[in-house]
Amino acid sequence: MLNLGILASGRGSNFQSIIDEIEAGKINATIKVLVVDNPDAYAVERAKKHSIEYLYINPKEFKSKDDFFTKIADELKARGVELVVLAGFMRIVRKPLIDAFPNKIMNIHPALLPSFPGLHGHKQAVDYGVRISGCTVHFVDEGMDTGPVIIQAAVPVSPDDTEDTLSARILKLEHKIFPEAIRLYAEGRLKVEGRVVKIKGYELEDEYIINPPLRLK
Repeated sequence: MLNLGILASGRGSNFQSIIDEIEAGKINATIKVLVVDNPDAYAVERAKKHSIEYLYINPKEFKSKDDFFTKIADELKARGVELVVLAGFMRIVRKPLIDAFPNKIMNIHPALLPSFPGLHGHKQAVDYGVRISGCTVHFVDEGMDTGPVIIQAAVPVSPDDTEDTLSARILKLEHKIFPEAIRLYAEGRLKVEGRVVKIKGYELEDEYIINPPLRLK
């Protein structure tokens, strides 16, 4: 069974989707601890409801960002965590945590990386006028949303979309692909080769999205 450590800063809806899939028996994993950097994060209430240990680590108590992430790494290691999951953790992960868990930290980003990295991915997509956007689960490296891609999901974008409407559409897919990426990892099916994540047993399906839809036959 895979031991997970979850890092969150806010409401934790992706955290909840992971809990639900584990409790449904679809992922062979257990959540050892939730770490938050915000004492008011609603993710804590989710942890309480499901009897999951949680820790609030205040970044202001540390002399440097590296010290803060060293503390997080130490707490995760002490609990036997094998995979770290960033479920709405609103900080750039620093080297001490990355070195402690190389290719063992997953993040989800609300855009089709490498497009629109960083904050406000939905707004960037709407402002740019793209016709397709989506979300990406990737391993974390020292860059800004630059780690190897594990799984992506795409949605059409309307010219009338706002940041909020696009966010709501993408969030539904986030709740599907983040647990799926963890399931693949738990089953030992992911292997990182350079920038490419190989998936054992992967079969490409002949599916595509065209937006606006084709009218010519």
